[in-house]
Order: sequence, then C-alpha cells, then structure tokens
Amino acid sequence: MIGTVALADGGALHFEDVGDGPAVVLLHPGLWDMRTWEPQIQTLVDAGFRVLRFDQRGYGTSSMPEATYSSVDDTIALLDERGVDSAAFVGCSMGGAVALQTVIEHPRRAWALVPVASGCPGYPWDEELEATLFAPIEAAMDAGDLTLATDEAMKVWAAIGTDDPAGARIRHIALDNTQNFTIDEELDVWTKYPTYDHLEEIDVPTLVIVGDTDVRTIEEVADLLAARIPGARKIVIEQADHVVNMRQPQAFDAAVVPFLLEAQP
Repeated sequence: MIGTVALADGGALHFEDVGDGPAVVLLHPGLWDMRTWEPQIQTLVDAGFRVLRFDQRGYGTSSMPEATYSSVDDTIALLDERGVDSAAFVGCSMGGAVALQTVIEHPRRAWALVPVASGCPGYPWDEELEATLFAPIEAAMDAGDLTLATDEAMKVWAAIGTDDPAGARIRHIALDNTQNFTIDEELDVWTKYPTYDHLEEIDVPTLVIVGDTDVRTIEEVADLLAARIPGARKIVIEQADHVVNMRQPQAFDAAVVPFLLEAQP
C-alpha cells in the first residue's frame, strides 16, 4: 500500500507499507528520499518481513516543515497509524540518527536497530574537516544554485562517483530533493536531544554498518556506536561510500537480512 498519513500538527508523510510479518521501518538519509530503499524492498518482503518506508518532512512528497516538529514523533505517529506495535529500525545517515533516537525514546517500540553510515547528535564533528567538506556546498547554496549544491554534496557523500548506474541513481534522487537545502533544520527539535549521551541505554540487537570509503567522521561514529551500544557489532561494506545500501545492495542485504531473521521476535 502507498498512501499519506496526516499528522496532528497539519503535516503529512508519504509512505509505503508492504509485506507481512515482523515490521521493518526504513529511514532514508538527508539529501534523498524513501526511494533510496528500492533495492531492499522485495528482498525483505521475500524474507518474511513487513516493510514500511516513508519520506521524512521536507523530502520526497511529504510536506515541508512550517513549524517545530520531531522526526522521532513523526516516525512513531506513522507506526501508530499503521497499527505497528514494534519494529526493527534501519536508518541511513540522518535516518540512522532518527532511528537511534527513536529507540532511545521509545525502547518498547523496537526489536532491532541497524544504523547505517549513521549520524549521532551530540558527537563532536571535526570542525576543520567539516569546513573543508561543506564550504563548496554552502557557497553554492548562498548563490542560490541548488543543482550545483547537490553536485558538490555528491563529491562528499557519493565519493566513488556518479557515472555508474548506482551512482547515477543516487544523484538522480538527490536532484529530485534540492528543496532540502531550504529546510530550516532548527524546526526539527529531535536533533536537540543528546543521543550521544544515551547510547548505553539501547537494549535491542544492533548491527552497525558503514562503507569503507565514507567520510572519516562517519566512520568514527560507526566505531563509537559499535563500542557503546551494548552487544552491538559492526560490519564494513567494501567499495561503498555513504548510501551503502544503494552502492552495494547485495552485500548490504547479505549482512542485514540474516541479522534481522535472527533478531526477529
């Protein structure tokens, strides 16, 4: 089923809900939308899972944020609307950070966690590295050239390149979401929670995934998550940059599906 969930504050989330069995919620990275999970849908359904994915506010065809909200609350609202009591949360980058915080705030709603190339609010980024990486993106944004901003972002987050089919698809979805550069990030209050300070509270089976050619800080966050989340283990996917599941879908599925099958309630 594909549809739209109306939120209590007037916002709306575009979603897809397919399959039967234990629920798996897929949370997309910033810059992109829920289409980043296309390579995984049929594999997860065939493995016996119910799969929910959605466009977060400001992405895809979900509504743009106009007032304060919480991506964590949005995620729980979608689960409530679809009658899902508990799920495995699989999130890439921004989606990984939302997954972490959702599990911390709503531990009874989770049966597994897979942060992929994840962010972690509260983790201290290397300011010099951040300035070097993001200055060209910010310059393009300041000039009002959102296509150039996207292509500069691809140099960071799709460093392997965008000429091959996977890279071209990564760039295409990003170009469909240039409006994300206009989102007021201060409106999303979930990012103000100290996720970094509460990792030890996570008490569900956790698999940390990162690509071998991602940004250094993302690799550091993966090490941090694997070290501080009790019982977590980490897998590095070779020849993968930031959107690991699109860059190396077969290797990603080979890591995640057995983990979910073992962890399922």
